[in-house]
Amino acid sequence: ALGAYVSAILITDASFPVTAHGPGSAQLAAAKTVCASCPIQRGCLQWAMDTGQEAGVWGGTSEDDRRAMRRAARIDASAA
Repeated sequence: ALGAYVSAILITDASFPVTAHGPGSAQLAAAKTVCASCPIQRGCLQWAMDTGQEAGVWGGTSEDDRRAMRRAARIDASAA
């Protein structure tokens, strides 16, 4: 059942907005709204981070969100 849920979300245009600005911002917001109620949101985000997904919305995060998360992790790792 979860596979069908994930597949349905992944194929929507909202999951892969053209840009986070202008018309794409509405798509980005819509995709994040869907992710907010997804039962596998955390696992989805973890997979996206582990596999370096740069495009689309994964686990309720945008490309910019994940880029910032990776940057923060690098800074934390270098400070340790």
